[in-house]
Parts: sequence; C-alpha cells; structure tokens
Amino acid sequence: MADLESYFKDLMDGKRAGWKDRLALAGLRLASLPYALALRFRALGYASGIIPSHRLPRPVISVGNVTLGGTGKTPTVAWIASYLIGRGKRVAVLSRGYGGSAEGRLRIVSDGNNLLVGPEEAGDEPCLLARKVPGLMVVTGADRYRAGVLALKKLNPDVFILDDGFQHLKLKRDLNLLLLDCRRPFGNERVLPAGYLREPKGAIERADLVLFTRCQPESAPQLADLAKPACRSLHRLNGCVPLQGGEPLAFSDLKGERCMAFAGIADPAGFFDGLEKEGVQLVTTLAFSDHICYGDAEIAAVLRLKKASRSAFMVTTEKDAVKLAPFMDQLGTVYVAQLDLELLDAPLLQEMLDRLLTAGKARPLQPENDGNKRA
Repeated sequence: MADLESYFKDLMDGKRAGWKDRLALAGLRLASLPYALALRFRALGYASGIIPSHRLPRPVISVGNVTLGGTGKTPTVAWIASYLIGRGKRVAVLSRGYGGSAEGRLRIVSDGNNLLVGPEEAGDEPCLLARKVPGLMVVTGADRYRAGVLALKKLNPDVFILDDGFQHLKLKRDLNLLLLDCRRPFGNERVLPAGYLREPKGAIERADLVLFTRCQPESAPQLADLAKPACRSLHRLNGCVPLQGGEPLAFSDLKGERCMAFAGIADPAGFFDGLEKEGVQLVTTLAFSDHICYGDAEIAAVLRLKKASRSAFMVTTEKDAVKLAPFMDQLGTVYVAQLDLELLDAPLLQEMLDRLLTAGKARPLQPENDGNKRA
C-alpha cells in the first residue's frame, strides 16, 4: 500500500515520465473532471439550501484546508483553543476522530479535566489536543452537528472549534478559516485523483480568513491574488521532552549525538527536515503512514533501525507520542519534539475571534431539517 501511495504521489509531482506513467496520469486527470463537478454541485447545494445544513446555538469556528496532507490544522486548533480559553471561554473541539477504532462514532474524548477515551479508540489528534491544551473539551463524531449537540448537553461549551471542517458543510460556521501551506498552497493545482486538491480552488471563496502555514518570517505569499483577509504563521520546534516524563531537553543538548527520528504523520519529511534545521544529527529516519496504529511490528521496526544505525537518541512527534504509552518499556527513552504555532500576523486573527465572541449570543437549537443559506 505504501509503495502504491508513493507511486501516485510521484505521478502527481511529475516524477514519472514513462509512457505507462503518462497514460495513468491522463486517466487520473480524466477521472478528476466529474469528481470536481460533483464537488461544485455539492457546495452549490449547501449554499442554496437545497441540501440542508444545521446551526448550533453557540459560535462555531471552522479550521480546515483544501489539500491532502498536513497543513498544520492541529497546532492551529491548539493555538485558537488556548487563546479562547485564555479569554475565559469554555471551548469544545468537534473532530471526526480519524484513525481510531471508533472513528465516526459519538464520543466525549475529554471533558476539559480528564481524558475519557484513549487514542486507540478516539484517534491520535483528538487525544493530542486534549493533552496539549489544558481545559479543552473534545468530542468526536462523523456528524459534527450531533457531536455538538452532545457537547451542549453534557459539557455546556461557550464556543466550538470544528476541526478539519472546511468540507463539512452540513454544519454552519460563524468563522471559516482556510489553511494553506506557504510552500505549495494548492499542491499541483489539480483535484483528486489527479492532484492534491480535495475540491476546486474556487472553494476559497467560502473562507473568511486564509492562514498561510509553514511560512518563513521573511516570506510574503501573494496575498493580493486571494482577495481574502490573510495572515501568516510558522511552525517552531521548541525542544523535546522524554516520553516517560522528566526534564525537557533543548535541541542543542543533542548536538553531536547520533539520533534517529520516526513519525506517522501526513508530512514526515517536513518533521525530519525541521529537526535537522535545529541542529539534530539524524543518522536515519523511519516514516509510517499517517494515523498509524502502533503495534508490536512497528515497535520492532523502530528498535531494529535504532540498533542498526547505532543511534543514541530517538525523537518522534507529539502526535505519535500519544499512541506510544503501551510500549514505553520496550522503547526505552524516546524524546518527543514540541511543536508550536507562531502567528506572524496574530492581531488580525485575534480581532476576528474577539469580534465573534462579542457578537456571539446563544441561539436556540434548531431542528435538523432546518436549512440556511450560509454553510
């Protein structure tokens, strides 16, 4: 499966030039046409009210993207949640729970004080958010409206954050944030299955704010072309902490040491590059599929590579770390790199959030057959 994914990625990136490859790519591009058309009709159906969508009685902030792969939704959700909690608000994240055994089913993952469901069932990202942001409530479910209703009944939040919500048009939102990777905002600019776009570029019109992620401080994306309010952010790796608990370690403390890194995220290469930019000497790396469910086979592969590479230290991501607790004795010391989001244009987003909180008044819970022209 990994080889097949790699092949299609190479096709989309133009790294395959054989006649069979060109034929396969032509077939993918042909298949993308009806898919893109269906997505346009779907969006039009929600916008016109032909397809019903539903509104929760508290403000909803959606964070999402239009491309496959990691654009930094989780650190962005964590930043927004921390900001709102700092303003004294009770915040609940609504997530699908990708990768968990209960994916799509209604679950209260965290009540803001305790983690009630583990990553095996709830998925890695909901559990990571619950652990990373003190006081954050997390509820999972394929139907985010129903997840929100459950949160209202059991947790009484003041505001919702809809995680990976840009395409979840069934739930209305009061603030629609679109994340674009500064390095390659629209991938190869083709819609699935011929490219990385989850829907046509015109979907950007639904966004209230575009947030460019993984920017460099000096970078300046062509914001004028978007005709949308936009701001920039960058991801910072801020040292690491032992998985087993203990004192944090600066990356400078690893200077000159033989290190290996492993990750099961959407962009493992970006994580490995980030470590090397911090001065970590990576002698080898191991990439797993996104949302990997770690088992004995994966842990054995990590340990074999550590031994073969004679690595003194192992480093992984926060997202992987939430799933490694059952294997701490086998793994020994593993360092977890701490990833934070730095907003280069924070006042713009803060102003939007503050305005939403000021204007956001409780609304009656509407029946599910209610339609509204804003999705």
